[in-house]
Amino acid sequence: MTCEVVVYNFDSALRAQEGGADRIELCDNPAEGGTTPSIGMVGQVRQNVGIDVYVMLRPRGGDFCYSNYEFHIMKHDLSQCQRLSVDGFVFGILKQDGRIDKERCRELIAKTRPLKATCHRAFDMARDPFEALEDCIEVGFDRILTSGQRPKALEGTALIAELVKKADGRISIMAGSGVNEETVAGIVRATAVGEIHFSATVFQDSAMRHRNPNIAAMGDGAGEEFKYRTVGPERVRRIRHLAEAAIL
Repeated sequence: MTCEVVVYNFDSALRAQEGGADRIELCDNPAEGGTTPSIGMVGQVRQNVGIDVYVMLRPRGGDFCYSNYEFHIMKHDLSQCQRLSVDGFVFGILKQDGRIDKERCRELIAKTRPLKATCHRAFDMARDPFEALEDCIEVGFDRILTSGQRPKALEGTALIAELVKKADGRISIMAGSGVNEETVAGIVRATAVGEIHFSATVFQDSAMRHRNPNIAAMGDGAGEEFKYRTVGPERVRRIRHLAEAAIL
């Protein structure tokens, strides 16, 4: 079972590796579902992490239908990250009618090679999952991250299982969204996926001793200024164990 852990900061990358992740998906902005991380963070993670590092290419939150300017941003970010010796990229682009934008995806994949490319959950917003599956295969994606077009993968197991069957080894199907200790065994058994994607989130208390009581948070409406999101290595180990046990 291949375990990919999504990380949003440097500390999380180290902890994901400590927990035994096979690969990390490196992003920023968890509140927006992940956007392209800074070049500085990509470089530091690459220098300090030995497992595969896949970088999210997503210029903003929201939908996956991008302007020409945004597409050029994605291409520029890809080129910059390639120089840092990452292992792959994660992206997805849709047309206004909900189809995979094959022309743009094909162009990005060509620029990615010889590195790998994962189609992220833009796939889950496509108008027809089986049409999107064939389009992803046609343009050269190596993998699709999907929740089965449902909010959580456990709710989408029927579609994920059908995608695995229809893919028939032509592309890897990776289950993600809501994969945790309580759900992973059921997802793996129901779908026969060989890859899972999860966050193993824990929150770390701030080292700050001075805490201004007059300001609840700087940009975090939940008031969590003195906690930050990271990865729990033991959670990574536990989720892997449960996933692998479910295969037996």
